[in-house]
Parts: sequence; structure tokens; C-alpha cells
Amino acid sequence: MNRLSWLSRLMLAAFFLMATTATVMAQTLPVRVTAAGNTATVEVGTLGQPLAEVNLTFDDASGLSAASLGVSAQLVSLSDPALLARLPDPLHTQLDSALPLLITIEPPALGGLAFDRTVRVEVHTHALAYTAGSSYRLLKAPLNGAFRDITDEVAPGSVRARGTTGGFSQFLVVADVRSSSTVIAEKIGWLRARIATLPATERTSFDSQLDAAETAVASGAYANAIAALDSLRAHAAARAGNGLTEQWRATRDGDNQAGDLMAGAATLKFSVAFLRDYGE
Repeated sequence: MNRLSWLSRLMLAAFFLMATTATVMAQTLPVRVTAAGNTATVEVGTLGQPLAEVNLTFDDASGLSAASLGVSAQLVSLSDPALLARLPDPLHTQLDSALPLLITIEPPALGGLAFDRTVRVEVHTHALAYTAGSSYRLLKAPLNGAFRDITDEVAPGSVRARGTTGGFSQFLVVADVRSSSTVIAEKIGWLRARIATLPATERTSFDSQLDAAETAVASGAYANAIAALDSLRAHAAARAGNGLTEQWRATRDGDNQAGDLMAGAATLKFSVAFLRDYGE
């Protein structure tokens, strides 16, 4: 059941009343950021009854603070053509009218933030209702770039959409009703392209593990596919800092190879498990 406060409902209603054209200006929301150690929490919306809460858990962060994260949030138009063009499939990946929320995490270049390997991102909201086999997914994009699915878990409470990433910067929670096979093929393609950027001496083992996962999915051997992806992720973690670069920096002069592979394997594993449990 929707548990948005009356004030949050009023804010959403006012926004959509103004959204008479597809080019309506996005409405900026207040954010409150706290950070300590390897974790940060962002409350989006009204004080005491946020529209959403974003929780970040870093493997190993340095320079993490509220200022160094560079967080902002906006309510966006469901019919904004520029935003729709950034979605994987505008017909089958759609924002829910209860949560038309774009979260941007764009750390300032001189803010000092860096982290090794991955950061876990959780968007928690009571604006959406959880059901088993939920189609809600966490999408990520470079600033103003194309969104892709990074989900590795969807949990109740009311909805907690979680994903792992090797970098930033923009996030959406959408209802994704594409076929599981389509999503899996897209994620395999992304991982293949990322592996192709690795040093030549590192590619063969990762390609072999991804080949094994793809072959297993095609034959319906989902346990074997998941085992191959677990091996790929473990291999990326083992090679981090020892054959693979592993750091993301706010100065944008790094290449987090290990983190991207670990995150890519995690979200592909989620989709394989979803196909196993719920079908196409």
C-alpha cells in the first residue's frame, strides 16, 4: 500500500499538474546526505517522510563526505522525450508515476572521493509496492547518457532496488517488462565489450567464464550459469590491483576494470536467477 505522506502526494500532484508538455522543466527536490567510513545515506524529499532513501556501501572509500558525493535529485516528466530516449526500451522500461525520480551522484572533480572495486547502491522507497517477482529495476547511466540495468536484488520494504557499480552517476527505478532473455543478452553484450578493453593477457580467462555462462543459459542449465558468473566475479576480485585496475576517482582519470566486471557479473547473475524462477 502506498505510504507516501500527504505532503509528498501534494508535491507529486502539483508537479504533474504543471507537466502539460513533454518539455516540462524537472523539479529539484531537497536532499540530506550523511556519510561516514564506507557508507553514505541520502534522504530525498520532505524531512521525516522522504520520497526515497539512497544507501551507498563502498568496498573501500577514501575522501567520502556529504560534499564529495555531489548528490542531487529531481522529479521528471514521464513523457520527456530526452529522458525516454535514454531508456533501454521506452515501451517496456517505464517510470512509475508514483516515483518519477532521477537521482544524480556526480562527485566534484576536486572533492577528493575515490573508491576501490565496487559500491552497492540501494534505492529504498515506500512509494512503490513490492511483490514477489517484481519488475522494478535499478538503472544507471553516465551523466545524460544511456541507462542500463544494474539490478542485483529487489527486496521488500516497500521496494528496495539494489545494484552494484564500479562508478557513477545517474539512477532511476523503473518497471522493466522486457523478456528475461533480452535483458540477459544485453548484459552479456555489455560484459563482452568491457572484457575487450582489458589487457590482452587478462581477456582469455574472463571470456571463457562468460562463454560458459552464456552456453549454460542457452541450455537451461541455470545452476551452471550462476556458478560460472560466481567464478568470473571471484576472478575479477582476485585480479583487482594485480593485472586489473581497481579504482574509481572523482578526477575521472582512472579505469575501474575489476569493479565493472564484478558489478556486471552480479547483475547478470540476478537476471539468470530471475529467468530460472519466473521465466520470460
